[in-house]
Amino acid sequence: MKHGRTAMLATALVISAMVPVAGRAQAGGPEAVKAGVDAWERGDYSAAVQAWRPLAEAGDADAQFNLAQAYKLGRGVPADLNQAEVYYRRAALQGHQKAEEMYGLALHQRDRFADAVTWLDRAASRGEPRAQFVLGTMYFNGEGVAKDWVRAYALVLRAGDTNLPQAATTLDQMDLYLSVQERQRALKLAATLPGRGPRKARAIGTPAIGLAAAPKPPGKVPATTASAAPPSAQGAWRVQLGAFKDAANARALWGRLSGQVAPFAGRTPSYVASGGVTRLQVGPFAGASEAGAACTAVKATGTPCLPVRP
Repeated sequence: MKHGRTAMLATALVISAMVPVAGRAQAGGPEAVKAGVDAWERGDYSAAVQAWRPLAEAGDADAQFNLAQAYKLGRGVPADLNQAEVYYRRAALQGHQKAEEMYGLALHQRDRFADAVTWLDRAASRGEPRAQFVLGTMYFNGEGVAKDWVRAYALVLRAGDTNLPQAATTLDQMDLYLSVQERQRALKLAATLPGRGPRKARAIGTPAIGLAAAPKPPGKVPATTASAAPPSAQGAWRVQLGAFKDAANARALWGRLSGQVAPFAGRTPSYVASGGVTRLQVGPFAGASEAGAACTAVKATGTPCLPVRP
């Protein structure tokens, strides 16, 4: 994970298996498409595919979309993502809304970001939460679009209004990188975006704690709720939290942990340059046992810690 303004988010989106939909048909009439849907719902996938294939080849968008789903899921035909993409594209080019979304998601999964943007933007503009979520991560990472963290946050926030499970986790990650002012602007933008659910409130004052060693906006250290023993007035021991080639990452880690680890209350960080790296050490502690207890609290956050005596 890169830190600072070069942070990247992973797009952990599971594409659910959607049931094909019946609709209009350019050849054979709507009943021909529906016959395939009925067979699909009975679990007779081969019959469904046989009903849709001639309609899809004749240009029916619903049949093309349904056939794409069959190839994606491997039902009635061997799973074949290439063929699924072919039929999603054919239906999308005819304005089939579900196909537009699925084609955009398929392109994104193949890292064809510039091609995916157009289709995902169309779906997102209709309030499709999965499209909003993926498009939001693309704006955050700068994948196929110029980075825009405010728009990224707004899109993921709107996607989360439908209880999309990945959205909440991703927003917690974004909270570590956006300033309060950026999140406030994103909140206003989210209110103007279409969506499938009612707008939910989200606290934007203090960033959440999530990614290990990720920087937080300067000056926004969350207050610790744990009680801490008064720090030692003097002592020769410190705890070391890591060695960093980039000193900024050492400062970012202290910014994250200083308000999260109770034994750090009243302690000060030291940035020790040595051998081309910067070692982050915190102290003072009266002895090895006190430093060890602090390390126990640090390790509970998932961060390595080692008592040291400089």
